[in-house]
Amino acid sequence: MVISPLRIELTLRCAACTLFALLCISTFTAQAEDRDSALLNTLFQDHAILQRDHANRIWGHAKPDETLDIAFAGKRVSARADAKGRWDALLPALPAGGPYAVTVTAADGASQTLHDILLGDVWLCSGQSNMVLQVNRSLDARAEVQDASNDRIRMLTVDNISSATPLDNIPATDHWLKTTPQTVPEFSAACYFFARELQKKVSVPMGLIVAAWGGSRIEPWMSPQALRKVDGYDESLNLLDLYAKDPTRAGEQWDRLWKKWWHSRPGVTASNEPWNPAHLSDTGWHTAPIDLGAWQHWGVPELANFTGMLWYRTTVTLSKQQAAQGAVLSPGGVNEMDQTWVNGHWVGTGYGSGSTRAYRVPPGVLHEGENLIAINALCTYRDGGVYGPASERVLRLADGSSVPLSSPWQYQVVPSQYGSPPNLPWQSTSGLTTLYNGMIAPLGHYGMRGVLWYQGESNTGDAANYRALLEALRSDFRARFGADLPMVIVQLSSYGPSPTHPVESGWADIRDIQRIVAAEDPHSGLAVAVDIGERYDIHPANKQELGRRLARVARHVIYGEALPPSGPTPTTAQREGDAVTLIFGDVTGNLVAYSADNPIGFELCGAQPNSCRYATAEMHGNQVVLHAAMQAGAISRVRYCWADSPTCTLFDSAGLPAGPFELSVAQAHLDQAAHP
Repeated sequence: MVISPLRIELTLRCAACTLFALLCISTFTAQAEDRDSALLNTLFQDHAILQRDHANRIWGHAKPDETLDIAFAGKRVSARADAKGRWDALLPALPAGGPYAVTVTAADGASQTLHDILLGDVWLCSGQSNMVLQVNRSLDARAEVQDASNDRIRMLTVDNISSATPLDNIPATDHWLKTTPQTVPEFSAACYFFARELQKKVSVPMGLIVAAWGGSRIEPWMSPQALRKVDGYDESLNLLDLYAKDPTRAGEQWDRLWKKWWHSRPGVTASNEPWNPAHLSDTGWHTAPIDLGAWQHWGVPELANFTGMLWYRTTVTLSKQQAAQGAVLSPGGVNEMDQTWVNGHWVGTGYGSGSTRAYRVPPGVLHEGENLIAINALCTYRDGGVYGPASERVLRLADGSSVPLSSPWQYQVVPSQYGSPPNLPWQSTSGLTTLYNGMIAPLGHYGMRGVLWYQGESNTGDAANYRALLEALRSDFRARFGADLPMVIVQLSSYGPSPTHPVESGWADIRDIQRIVAAEDPHSGLAVAVDIGERYDIHPANKQELGRRLARVARHVIYGEALPPSGPTPTTAQREGDAVTLIFGDVTGNLVAYSADNPIGFELCGAQPNSCRYATAEMHGNQVVLHAAMQAGAISRVRYCWADSPTCTLFDSAGLPAGPFELSVAQAHLDQAAHP
């Protein structure tokens, strides 16, 4: 995405002016506004909220070596621009309040004033689509929108921007917005309801900065320095560095890397290269519907619920004159990721929910006669495939003419056991550092009270590395926004079919990692959400309850309020004979079970995967005693609510759920919990 230029708004109020005077005033005003806009970074605007009780850093751009005077709340500080014109200054710390003005004046007399600035608590709300989900998609949205009017909750939503290198500015079209019925429909629901609930106990202005992107993995939210501290990312980061300097060479290296992955799949032979005209075969290929579209809707039983990878191919016949030209391939839209080749030459990759692709085909790639177009399409959620009317799938030649891709399309299903390919380093939501560069780096060192993090769904397919990544992300945020920056983590809600027997689950793995990472750090907390999920919707609408739970965690972890932050938590699991006794802490009142005398969802397990058995449970005060049909000596672990979409019935008297967990039997402390 290209950042929009600053918009200059001219307001000329003159009772009686000659045309000459009007032109002079217009020219002067335009120049002044253009100069003014360069003094402060675009992050600083009217209606912004700054962090209370904190020396807030502000920054911007002026002439090289120019001095600046900054006036704020009756106090003044100065700054000096460096040789490139960059400057920054620290505003004096003040308690919650306002509104204030901030005026920056350069040595040559140019100035810029910000109006209606409040001091309160500022929160960064980041993650993927459940943090993005808007108020107008939450429960009781009509009433929520109609009743929204709060000058002291303001939100800045950062546009979705991906970049291979760090950016200095958010788009000038991103604005700090007050809460009104007109603005709140597009607010992040989780972030907004959190602030609204917290403000009932912490009566200060709440500033919300939302930097979140649906479908994003954790890796693109991290700086390259943070990722290099986690094993396995150096090669891809080096490729990303090359891409920033030489995209063509980086693309060639990526093509080799992807093909290396393909040939490493079990059963793939040297001649199994669907992109290669020299290795064409009809084995395993089927005719696709002419309009293509989501393969789940083709009426093919094996594709009805298939998420994964398909190969597509077709041919286009060219004359000698046509083939001699360069071209742009427009195969239509693809959901969600594609690798595309022409005559075995990789021409590009794209990501998006059906967004139209357009790939440059260099001269020399095309030839007279039949030319092979091959697309590998990967979909990890639903409605995968190549989209768009057949008439829009064309090869656009350099002379301005177009050749339709009218030959039949074929497809081939890639076995699910092949797994997922490597992620393109510069891809937006599954690359490396791309969202950090485009959406976090432009926030500079803005004063923050804490971070709310709701992400993990896109990493459930490979949870093994998530703990190291989440810990590194937390350290990364703290390196930028403050050494003890609190972090509140939303434990993933439920999604998918409920289990009928104990299962291994990537969703459960991520939840337990989130629990462990929150528990190991005194400035972190966990908001349990598994009981407010939707089996049939990855985006549960009850963000109001999530906001209440996030606020409760913040009250405990950040404001020091003496209350259990997020429901019952297991502290020990000890085996006596054939029984395992779990002791819970953070219980308000008593443990309770919903819809039965005793809770369900507990499992006792051996050391190996797939060794778990459902256990019967009995509650005694703050303890749960478990029994299972397995030899006592084989029991080494206990799990609770361990599935993509488990049924969890253990709560306390405050209505707070015990969250999913895995604990080693006889383990004495939560922070030593084993995770296989």
